[in-house]
Amino acid sequence: MAGGPGRAGRNIAILTCGFITGGVLTGLLQRFLPESAAKAFFTAAWTPSVGPLSIDLLVVSFTLGPIGLHVSLLSLVGVVIAYLIARSLF
Repeated sequence: MAGGPGRAGRNIAILTCGFITGGVLTGLLQRFLPESAAKAFFTAAWTPSVGPLSIDLLVVSFTLGPIGLHVSLLSLVGVVIAYLIARSLF
């Protein structure tokens, strides 16, 4: 099975849609679930980050970061749902 030029873009789109769906699910549960162990479990998140990164090109200098990715259990569930939907469509 050879990967074409559109395959990488499709995979990035699936991941993006999945993380957005998971973020929406996390936001809804944070808003509507009462304080409980289930709410703490499903809305717990980990945020790995990189940065800041300073770049000096003599003429222009700029700083990027810190760049972080907010990952929760429901974000991963969103990625799985997006993958299953994409697999059924393609």
